[in-house]
Order: sequence, then structure tokens, then C-alpha cells
Amino acid sequence: MRRNRKVKILATIGPASSSEEMLKKLFEAGADVFRINMSHTDHELMRTLVGRIRAVEAAVGRPIGILADLQGPKLRVGKFANGKEALTVGQTFTLDDNPEPGTSKRVYLPHPEILSSVEAGHRLLIDDGKLELKAVKADGKSITCTVVAGSGISDKKGVSLPDTDLPVGALTDKDRADLDAVLATGVDWVALSFVQRPEDLAEARKIARGRALIMAKIEKPQAVARLPEIIELSDALMVARGDLGVEMPIEAVPGIQKQITRAARRAGKPVVIATQMLESMITAPVPTRAEVSDVSIAVFEGADAIMLSAESAAGAYPVEAVAMMNRIATKVETDPTYAGIINAQRSEPEATGADAISLAAREIAETLKLSAIISYTASGTTGLRAARERPQVPIVALSPILNTARRLSLLWGTHCVVSPDATDLDDMVDRACRIALEEGFGKPGDRVIITAGVPLRTPGSTNMLRIAYIGSDTH
Repeated sequence: MRRNRKVKILATIGPASSSEEMLKKLFEAGADVFRINMSHTDHELMRTLVGRIRAVEAAVGRPIGILADLQGPKLRVGKFANGKEALTVGQTFTLDDNPEPGTSKRVYLPHPEILSSVEAGHRLLIDDGKLELKAVKADGKSITCTVVAGSGISDKKGVSLPDTDLPVGALTDKDRADLDAVLATGVDWVALSFVQRPEDLAEARKIARGRALIMAKIEKPQAVARLPEIIELSDALMVARGDLGVEMPIEAVPGIQKQITRAARRAGKPVVIATQMLESMITAPVPTRAEVSDVSIAVFEGADAIMLSAESAAGAYPVEAVAMMNRIATKVETDPTYAGIINAQRSEPEATGADAISLAAREIAETLKLSAIISYTASGTTGLRAARERPQVPIVALSPILNTARRLSLLWGTHCVVSPDATDLDDMVDRACRIALEEGFGKPGDRVIITAGVPLRTPGSTNMLRIAYIGSDTH
């Protein structure tokens, strides 16, 4: 099955979409990668879901990527004697290390790292920003605050700290256990929550040891401030707009989304736009006009993938939501302004042979109006470089390694095919032409351009370009 769009679609699996039959429907509607949210999934269910996705993959004959999204630290206040309390703007409210039930004046905060890190003037956002507190005094055991906005607080509500750099890593004990479990099942991508600094990625990388690629979720101001270093140490980025919109001014999020998308594109790292893209489709069969516009902006911007969360996981219309996203993306990519916008953001290639080859392949393919760029890629690096160029013609990534093809299913404009390694150059050309014909990327007489590394099976050695005709005797 060939997609007629370049941007990829991630669909989150949940109660509304966890059966094998539903997963197949979501794939047929347009889902390229499935996301398993470990905040709501135990290990047994996760293994079941991975098995079902792999069964769908075998049935449809196309590589399907799996992203396991780790929960990250969950910072919450304690409980109240009455379950909840009303607060008024201007009053004093304290968070402290006393485990007794909370009152209208104070509440237990079971996180010593917060008590020791917050300073006077720092903001504390409770319950996704519905309550805003400002610290006026902090002594390591308690934080005395003024209520700036909001009218109440209740048990176990989450705490966000946009002004505070917390001395905690991105991985909790639960995350480490989850990471071991998902790596054992062979998932392709792992998304890391609560990234504040580049070092947060190091532990996950050490545990993964290349068994899965690491995606950094950008959801904190501290991560935005150190974006270049985080990009350097990650394999992909996710713009997690939900938490980003709590911890930063909500009106700043669209600009930050553009900055992250462009920075990731320059670095040749995939970038995913996530959260509330078709939120109203959780309960309605059609989205709002604003949501359609939001999805289209991500596509125009050249993001690698756009993601559905609750829409496909728990909504009433999971298949319709994926199909709608597919229709929006397909329409945008045929818009007369699309190519110009994509081209305007293209960055200079790095001074490497592989980058120069990828640039040349795009320019030749577009100048000669070739049918496809066909990249032989064992590790996936050649596919990444080809996609970084955002060519107008399709990219067909041929890999002898199924895991590589699954990982590349997240990548913009890349159609992945698992194919045994070529034996020599002639076999490489014949194989590329045959697959282009079989997969619907050309017909006899059409031309394709082939990129590869010679000698064969040498990772990261892209150094060859070849224009070839698809012959009538290609078989």
C-alpha cells in the first residue's frame, strides 16, 4: 500500500483502538506509526499491543513503526482533609514537607527536590495552570506563596515549575522498568518525557544501547532554552504542545513550534507535532475549522509527522480522525503554495560526501522530473539525509534490515521496503527498478535515481549516484 502524502501520521492506541481489527482499520485509514502511552499501559497490555501491531504489519505487508512514550516524573501535591479547598486571589498558601492532610492554608508536597529548588519569585502552576501560585519565601522545607490566579485546589493535582530547574532526571524507577520492558519487545522508538537538559537523554541512550531510537519530548522551557544541545543528543523531537502551553505563555507555543520544527529539519532529525490537533473529534465526527488549519500549518511547515492522542486512543471516532488527518495532509501537499514554502526553509548541506550526494540526488530528480529517489540504507542514515532535502519526488528507502525500515516509517516522504542486500552494482540497479515498478513509483520507460554506499554494506558511506531506466523487462 502506497501513501499519496509525504508527512506521516502517528496514532495513539487506547481503549478505542486496541483490537487487531481496529489497528488494521487505522493503518488503512492512514496511520504509519502507532504510539503506546506508558502512562496508561502496563507491561502485559503493552506486549499484547506490540504483538497485535506486528500481526497487522504481517497482514498488510508494510513496515509499521511503534513508539513507546514513557511517562516521566509526575509531580503532584498531597491530599486535603476535605478533598478540595477554595482559594482566593491574593491569599497566602503554603506547600510544605508536613504529610498531614491539607487545608485552605497549606498542603503536603511530597517532592523534596521541589522544596529545595524553588526560589522567591518562581511560579508554581497547579492542575495544568488552573491555579497559579508565586513563591514569596522558600526555606527548603516549605514554600510560602501568593495565589495569583485560580479559585481552588484538590487532591493529587499536578505541579508544573516553569521557572525552576529541578535536579531530577527524566527517568523515574517506573520509566526504567518500562524502558526495559518495551526494549525487550523490539519497539522502534522511545519518547522521553520531562527532558530539561541534554544529560537527561544520556541515561536512556545508555539503557537502549541502540535497540530503539530516542525521541526527546520538548515540553519544558528549560528544554527550549537548550534546544541545539538536545537535538544533538536525540534521534528525533516531539513538540509536546500540551505541557509546553502550560509552562510557557500559550501565545508563545506556535512560534516555538516553528522554531523547533526548523531546527530539527536543519539537523536532519525527524520532528513530530503533537497534542490537541483534532481534539474535538474525541466526541464529534468532524473537526473544527481551526483544528484543520492547525494540522495544515504543521504540514506546510514540513514536520515529519503529525500525531493523534486521545482522538484515536479514547475517542468515539478513531478511524474518522485518522482519515481526516490523512485528507488534510494530502490536500495541503497538493496546494500550489506548498512546494514553495517547503523549499524556502531548506538549509545548506553539511560539508560531507553523503550530504552532497543527497543534495545532488534531489536536484537531479527534480530537474529531470524523475519518478523517485531510491536510497539503499542499512542503518537508516542515507534515508535520513534524503528526507532532510525534502525532495518533490518520492523517496523509496530499501533496507535489508526490517528494524531500519520500521524506524524510517516515521520519516517525511519515505516509503520503506525491506529487500535483501544487492550482490553487486548491476543487481542493485535491477532491484531498485523492479521495486519502483512493483510499488507503483514508476512505469516502464520512467527514470529513477539511485543512491547507495559503495562498497555495499558499509554504513554511512553514501557515495554513489546512478540514473536508471525502468525497463519493460524489469521483473
